[in-house]
Amino acid sequence: MKLTHRSARKPAGPIAVGAAAGAVAAGGMLLARKALALARTGKGHPLKHRALDLAAAALQPKYPLDAMSTYLNGFHMYADDMGRQVEATHFCVHLRHDLHQCVIFDRNAPDARLIGIEYIIGEERFRALPEDEKRLWHSHHYEVKSGTLTAPGIPDLAEHTYFTDLVSTYGKTFHTWQYDRDDFPYGIPQLMMGLTEDGQIDEALVEDRDRRLGVSSSRKREQRAGIPMPDVAPGANSWESGRTVQTRLEERDFKR
Repeated sequence: MKLTHRSARKPAGPIAVGAAAGAVAAGGMLLARKALALARTGKGHPLKHRALDLAAAALQPKYPLDAMSTYLNGFHMYADDMGRQVEATHFCVHLRHDLHQCVIFDRNAPDARLIGIEYIIGEERFRALPEDEKRLWHSHHYEVKSGTLTAPGIPDLAEHTYFTDLVSTYGKTFHTWQYDRDDFPYGIPQLMMGLTEDGQIDEALVEDRDRRLGVSSSRKREQRAGIPMPDVAPGANSWESGRTVQTRLEERDFKR
């Protein structure tokens, strides 16, 4: 379910416009555009709260967010249910040579819902993990080679180079919002996995995503044919064995 905001069609109002003007003085037109975008989100927020949001957007540095330079779009499934597949919009930073970290939203929009996180590591680091830890990780070989994982807006040559590196990586993903079921973040984080072969993905999801973002998964697949398909390291994609792991709440005695 996609959230829609009628307030997005209304004028921002004198306070929001004033805050946007302040943003221009504080940091230029880029901050002003961010401020105006914030003014048009937050259905039901009092105007004074939106004005505070605008001021914060203009005046407060947000270094971890600014560093997230890579935008990826793909699909995840719940680790214990292939039938539950969801679109995932990633914003990532290459934190170290063998570690990326990503925040995940339901879409790329000012009012997007934060739905999870993903850590991405290289094959060497994955092979060194404890066996129990490996069960939490999935490979990216099929997501890359199939064209279903994409970097919208990036030129083909640059994208090809990026995915040549990403094809042999592994991800650990938890979704904190089961937005395929509820329009509220109920419950506990759920372990997610990636699909690994043809015939698994919901083609309707892919077609809808491709149409909205103006990309072609089939064309991406053809373009990536020359990327070598890596062998998947043992221990990844644990669900393929027929047994998997998933999070649950457990009551315990409180320690003082």
